[in-house]
Amino acid sequence: MSARLAANAVRSLATVAALASAAPALAQSAPRWLVVSDEPGNRLVLLSAATGQMVDSVAIGGRPRGMALSPDGRRVYVALGNDDAVAVFDVRSRRVVERIPVGKDPEQVALSPNGARAYVSNEEIARATAVDVATKRVRFTSPVGTEPEGVGVAPNGRKIYVTGESDSSVTVLDASTGRRITRFAVGSRPRFVVFTRDGARAFVSAENGGTVTYVDARADTVVGAVTIGNRTTRPTGLALSPDEKTLYLANGRANEVAIIDVASRSVSATIPVGERPWGITLSRDGRTLYTANGRSGSVSVIDVSSRRVTQTLTVGGRPYTVLLVP
Repeated sequence: MSARLAANAVRSLATVAALASAAPALAQSAPRWLVVSDEPGNRLVLLSAATGQMVDSVAIGGRPRGMALSPDGRRVYVALGNDDAVAVFDVRSRRVVERIPVGKDPEQVALSPNGARAYVSNEEIARATAVDVATKRVRFTSPVGTEPEGVGVAPNGRKIYVTGESDSSVTVLDASTGRRITRFAVGSRPRFVVFTRDGARAFVSAENGGTVTYVDARADTVVGAVTIGNRTTRPTGLALSPDEKTLYLANGRANEVAIIDVASRSVSATIPVGERPWGITLSRDGRTLYTANGRSGSVSVIDVSSRRVTQTLTVGGRPYTVLLVP
């Protein structure tokens, strides 16, 4: 082989290697699909994140609501309220590959940081259940507040927060044993929970109370709250910006997203979206926000920098929440 050909071969190999090493990073930064749970339609809707076009509609089981993405992005875990199970949806094959029994009426689902354990809120029986994903073995089922909904796992994986709608509480459980660590009061009818990356703080939306509660998540105590408008707009889903300076809130009855400045504990702006937004999610780069609009059967795509809706994607049915899948 000539020196020139050898040099070209080396350069080609270097290019291939560079592309291969960049592939995981590209996959993490650029979502491939939006996955939307349609509660009355008993299905997942897959949309192209690039074009907004519908890719697939997949029958998933009875009353799909909360969803969680596995750490490797390959599987979506879907709480099936009518089936007393969590469906495991394989992203590549676009089919349900497992069903994990999790107790009566699961509303939301969250995963441990390593993806080995699933936690659900069992709304009808006022309990939270933990199940090993691989073995389907129930690790614990623990009493929590009345009509539990939101489930949040602390970033270190050591405890979980479960919101109780009817008694306006958050129950804190040991994530390994299910032992109750404490319980504290928040705004009326709490819904969703989100933690900061270091686990120092958590935020809880209260639908009837019209507030977002700030929690010292190390001491498990309330440190403050933000009042949303006139308290009648039914705030639900939460998303925290990558720099953790901004909190996005689905403000259901107002048909908008409220933007909360975390430091000042105040609403800095609102963005009109579809009817009755519920679950929301933010891209990893923090540039694009998506809302599942339950009453209008759509997903709003929001450019965060300009604070405006750039697309409205038709889903149909009644979307509960939306996930980004790399």
